[in-house]
Amino acid sequence: MTTTNEIADKIASEQSLTKAQAKTIVESVFKQIADAAKIGAETSIPGFGKFKVKATPEREGRNPSTGKTITIAASKKVSFTPAKAIKDALNS
Repeated sequence: MTTTNEIADKIASEQSLTKAQAKTIVESVFKQIADAAKIGAETSIPGFGKFKVKATPEREGRNPSTGKTITIAASKKVSFTPAKAIKDALNS
């Protein structure tokens, strides 16, 4: 697994930045993606992929302990679709 700190360390060494500066940039990018998702906007990063919000409707489910039918509330989730370049890199 790669962490925010590991990403920031790599950016810092590649771009001649301090680790603190790079971490601030990485956190800012993730914050911008999250802020866009909060308002329902799609974020597209060419060559990497798209983050978009999907709504899931209310549905019925079962409590696994009791088997009783329950209602699962409608919710929103963020989905990621990788760009073709990423897909090709993974499958080559």
